[in-house]
Amino acid sequence: MCDEISCGYSPSDKPLPEVTDGERRRFIKGLAALPLATVLAYPDLAQAAGENATTPISIKTPSGGTAMGHIAMPDVTPAPTVLLIHEWWGLNDQIKSVAAEFAKQGYIALAVDMYGGQYATDRDGAKALMSSMDAKAGTEQLVTLIDYLKTHDKSTGKVGTIGWCFGGGWSLNASIATAVDATVIYYGRCTKTPQELASLNSPVLGHFGTLDQHINGEMVGGFEKAMAEAGKTQLTVNWYEANHAFANPTGSRYDEADAKLAWDRTLAFYKKHLM
Repeated sequence: MCDEISCGYSPSDKPLPEVTDGERRRFIKGLAALPLATVLAYPDLAQAAGENATTPISIKTPSGGTAMGHIAMPDVTPAPTVLLIHEWWGLNDQIKSVAAEFAKQGYIALAVDMYGGQYATDRDGAKALMSSMDAKAGTEQLVTLIDYLKTHDKSTGKVGTIGWCFGGGWSLNASIATAVDATVIYYGRCTKTPQELASLNSPVLGHFGTLDQHINGEMVGGFEKAMAEAGKTQLTVNWYEANHAFANPTGSRYDEADAKLAWDRTLAFYKKHLM
């Protein structure tokens, strides 16, 4: 069951990609590479990817709060940076492993933890965490981490944001709150007025599913219209014959072909605007 900014979880009934015991052991030890979709499909592999490649960080915000996350570093620096914003579940191994993959692609990747170390495994828990989050504090966390990435001693100063579902909406919110160089939205809430979009300066790439009942054509069409009225012309909207959360290999709505296409388009978008 989904709503405007989030989606309930039903385990995938699709066959998992085959991974031999030898491949699993080598990957967990950090001695082998596997495709991102394969890693995300197996909890133990996602956990290994997150643990092996990311490091926790904690930074004070201007108001005295804390901005937390896990950062993954590329082999070659200085490098452009990406801020990843999790689904309504919180920062779990899946998102950490995506950060690890971005590092392999040459980016400093920081997966934010907007729930202060908590995460959920069922809808009720996720809804409670999301409902308890203060929007002002959340915005301050994201702006603090974006500033951190801009000024990181191994950064080129360029920052992109990306988020899924709950995080997709926050990817847009963060880019409105402070200047970034590229914004990616995966099926996130994008209801904005032209006035709210006035401070947005980055190009935006959106991935949406035609079968999504809430982040739908009406909402996205309204976003496109508001962007045009605000004079924001750098918007690319991609539609996939897929449902909400189609890029999450652990869910029943996962669409392998469309997830790969969206990922490839995201990498090309970042290469154009961040590299």
